[in-house]
Order: sequence, then structure tokens, then C-alpha cells
Amino acid sequence: MTINNQRMQKYRTRLLKNGLRRVEIRVPDTRQEKFSDECKRQSSMIKSDPQEGEILRWLESSSDKVGWQ
Repeated sequence: MTINNQRMQKYRTRLLKNGLRRVEIRVPDTRQEKFSDECKRQSSMIKSDPQEGEILRWLESSSDKVGWQ
């Protein structure tokens, strides 16, 4: 085991002792062209939905914009 591996193992052990565990999250790769295509596809599916306007108005009214530009 290299020094870096030993250091990482000690770090992980310390986190576990403090009640924390490792969690790995996978998210879509937004850099891929197919991600953009899928966003467009899904958006076009809901653009004529009668509830879409209502949902967008609700999102706008419930958003916390303090401190954001």
C-alpha cells in the first residue's frame, strides 16, 4: 500500500468513526450531446401541457432569490 493509499484509508476510517459514511452519486453527463437532445425532447413533450404554466408560476413564486443574481 502506497503512502497516499494509507493516508486515504486513515481518512476514511476517521470519517467512519465520526459517524459518516461514503456515498457515491452518479449524475448525467451534461457535456454529452445526447443530454441536450434529451432535455429538448422532454421540454417539447410538456410545452402544450395545460398544467405547465401553473407549475412554472408556482416555481417562480416559491423561489428564494435573495442573494442570487
